[in-house]
Amino acid sequence: MIKRITGALVLLLLFAGCGKDDGSYIPNVLVNYHITAAAFSDKAVNGVLMVDDIGVAGIMVIKITPTNYVAFDRCSSVNPEQRCKVTVDNGGITATDPCSGAKFLLTDGSPQRAPAVRYLKSYRVSVSGLGSNDIIVSN
Repeated sequence: MIKRITGALVLLLLFAGCGKDDGSYIPNVLVNYHITAAAFSDKAVNGVLMVDDIGVAGIMVIKITPTNYVAFDRCSSVNPEQRCKVTVDNGGITATDPCSGAKFLLTDGSPQRAPAVRYLKSYRVSVSGLGSNDIIVSN
C-alpha cells in the first residue's frame, strides 16, 4: 500500500513539473554586428545607435564612455511574444515599450517602470583595434 501511494505521488510530481512554456522570454538568435567608432558617431543619436534586422527586434548600441558600450535587443521583456520594439526616450537615458508603457534604463537594461520586471536582453560588446576603432556586438 505504501509503495502504491509513493508511486502515485512520484507520478503526480512528475506531471506537475511538466508545464507548458508560456513563451514569455526573448529567444536566443545569432548576433554578430561590427561598426567603426567613426561610423557609430555619425549614425548615433544622443549616444544611441538603433540597428534594424539584427537580434529579435533590432538592437540598440549605447555609448556609456568613450571606450565603453552596452547593447540590448529592442524586444521588450514585457510580453516578448508581441515583439514590441522599445523606443529611446529624449535624452537617451531610458527606453519605453510603446505597447505596455514599461520603461528601461539604458545603462544596464534594468526595468524602471511597471509592468516591466525583467531586464532587456543584453549582448556582449567589445571594442578593438588601434585607437578603439571597431565596436563588435555579439552573443
